[in-house]
Amino acid sequence: MKLKFLCLVIAICCFGPIKAQTAGKDTKRLKAEQEENKVMSEAYWKLWNPEVQAKIDRDIDQNRKADAVFQLKGMPKGTEVKVEQLSHDFIFGAHIFNFNQLGTKERNQKYKDLYGTLFNSATIAFYWKKFEMQPNRLRFREEYWDTEEYWNNVKEPKKEPHWRRPASDPVVQFCESKGIRLHGHTMIWGNRNWQHPEWIFDQYCPTDEKEKLNKLSKEELDKLTPTQIEVLAPVYFKEMKLLFEKRVSDLINYYGGRLQSWDVVNESSIDFHGQSVTGDAVCKSAYGLMPGDYVYNAFKTAGQLFPKNVKLNINDYKNDENYANQVKDLLVHGCRIDIMGSQMHLFNPQQCLDIADGKLIESPQQVWDKMEIMSKAGLPIHLSEITITSPGDDTRGREIQAVIARNLYRLWFSIKPMMGITWWNVVDDCGAPGEPSVSGLFTRNMDPKPSFYALDNLINHEWKTNLTVKAGDNGSLKFRGFKGRYRISWKDQSGKEQHAEFYLKKDGDGI
Repeated sequence: MKLKFLCLVIAICCFGPIKAQTAGKDTKRLKAEQEENKVMSEAYWKLWNPEVQAKIDRDIDQNRKADAVFQLKGMPKGTEVKVEQLSHDFIFGAHIFNFNQLGTKERNQKYKDLYGTLFNSATIAFYWKKFEMQPNRLRFREEYWDTEEYWNNVKEPKKEPHWRRPASDPVVQFCESKGIRLHGHTMIWGNRNWQHPEWIFDQYCPTDEKEKLNKLSKEELDKLTPTQIEVLAPVYFKEMKLLFEKRVSDLINYYGGRLQSWDVVNESSIDFHGQSVTGDAVCKSAYGLMPGDYVYNAFKTAGQLFPKNVKLNINDYKNDENYANQVKDLLVHGCRIDIMGSQMHLFNPQQCLDIADGKLIESPQQVWDKMEIMSKAGLPIHLSEITITSPGDDTRGREIQAVIARNLYRLWFSIKPMMGITWWNVVDDCGAPGEPSVSGLFTRNMDPKPSFYALDNLINHEWKTNLTVKAGDNGSLKFRGFKGRYRISWKDQSGKEQHAEFYLKKDGDGI
């Protein structure tokens, strides 16, 4: 009972210092907040102080709201008009890698129900290694081993080669049926361990080139310039360039414009060392052997093939000057990049304990500084992958996770260039190897954790505009609301119910 009550508190309170929030509160609510605030240290609340919270509130109002204006002819003054927000302009997403894989129909249904209620965007897995395990046999269509029946009878799902990698068609069709925004992840990635099918190196690297490369240690390879590496394996690099182009073509030819956005290149800024189209730049991936200028070539190919309504993203965890410079450089050289992806993973449970103790990890000022650097590229920013670990699978650990999640979501939502936030592993014990088992919003049995209630309260309550306004002279109406799609309802002079919908994007939008 105590846990349920604390979940409710986390969902409704402001998570600020008690002394700043006592006015006008009933004794029961105040006592509950006092219990909750014991989870975080005084040093934490000094970082997330009332002044910081007030700035976040001001920025949310300025950057996420707009003034709607109406002129409804024939509407008498004083007519009551119901205003309902139907959807958000802002992206609140999650990956959907565990589609039909949770072991029971009940769990799978709870998982699916989140898309369209909590999440309006889904990141779909297109990791090449598991998507094309055999050459030219792409896993678009569902086979038996992708079905719910198959997964419900698997004893050790994590040992299956396609765990977290469902066939894409059923996921795409499901999301389309619920009006969910679709995001593909990822086309090109230098990571040979997670991204590149085994058959690429085996089939396309000639024996003599393999022998040359295998003779070199990692230290020796690291000392070589990108040009020297490509000289050692010219045939292999030429074939890789062609395969990369084919991969982009395969995806666009099959789906066309059905997915609203794609991560064209993932985690490449660590490979960037200057001009992206001049010889030795962006040639040697930190993850493994890659063709010269693979990032540039991937975006040029995608830009030529994808329709303009499909957003092309670059995605990275290195939220620094080098990443911003890489994006600016690619734009200067004619690449179409629409959105800049930024990752934030608190994988280590100790990090979240340190945050609770008030240490400088993802503090408000650090987040503002990081986003200022990222914004130098001049693109919208999508916080494309976020992980907030529960530091212990117990009541205190789950409450710490919820407090961190609420405050960070509020801060991220307030930042002007930010256009979306995507939670990574929704369900506990469903991450990739090495990722924490308790970073979900739900337990492995799909029971909601306090972090779910915290986000649900923000997304579906605090950040949704639902109100009643009265018409002024000549049917004039106005209100300030969160950006997104709306429906207004009223009764005309004959008593008949009337409805109209509109999209609030900027000041002055309306009917």
